[in-house]
Amino acid sequence: MMNCIIIDDEPLARSIIKEYLQHYSSIHLQAECGDGFEAAKLIQQYQPDLLFLDIQMPKINGFELLELVETNAAIIFTTAFEEFAIKAFEQNAFDYLLKPFSRERFDKAIQKVLSQKVSTNTGTLLETLAATPQETNRIVVKDGSKIKIIPVTQVHYLEAADDYVKIVTKEGNYLKKKTMQYFEQTLSQQQFARIHRSYMVNLQLITKIELYEKENYAATLSTGQQLPVSKSGYMRLKFVLGI
Repeated sequence: MMNCIIIDDEPLARSIIKEYLQHYSSIHLQAECGDGFEAAKLIQQYQPDLLFLDIQMPKINGFELLELVETNAAIIFTTAFEEFAIKAFEQNAFDYLLKPFSRERFDKAIQKVLSQKVSTNTGTLLETLAATPQETNRIVVKDGSKIKIIPVTQVHYLEAADDYVKIVTKEGNYLKKKTMQYFEQTLSQQQFARIHRSYMVNLQLITKIELYEKENYAATLSTGQQLPVSKSGYMRLKFVLGI
């Protein structure tokens, strides 16, 4: 028996999936919900084998949800997302149902899951999606048992911290299991710059850049924080700031 959860903010879409699932006695629907917060709890509780996952949802979207949960479930996206983004995760053998989808298309997706042709490597999926245009105006992190949404305008800087990146804000510091390269690809280059191997900074907060030793600089932020700037980081700052 394969257990599944439906995650979609559209009641009609959920009802269509449930109707189509009635033809598959080997697939058991454990739960359904309409937002990412509730979905994170359900996935942790039920540990499903299969997710029907919408991408564009309120609060947190489907991609952000996958960053926050640990799951080996096969994933079928149910989405009205643009075709160019679909192409990105299609390469990783995850299937999708582009709304409105037919019973025939649904069956094709289910057969891929039942024949075990669907990859469960969500990490590979998310790294690929980092190179595609996504929402870049917020960062979603886990703060204990809570989920926190941080507008990027509130981020002072990011610092590499072993397998994590530390996100520094006025309210506090948060860890996200990503790489600095990931944030270089996702954050706007008009808002943030990689100034050092271990640091990215919010350009709006820089008040001063000065040489403190040969070929090494320091950036002072409006908060008073000083960050190291490498030679290549200095050249990058000169370019983006037009100095």
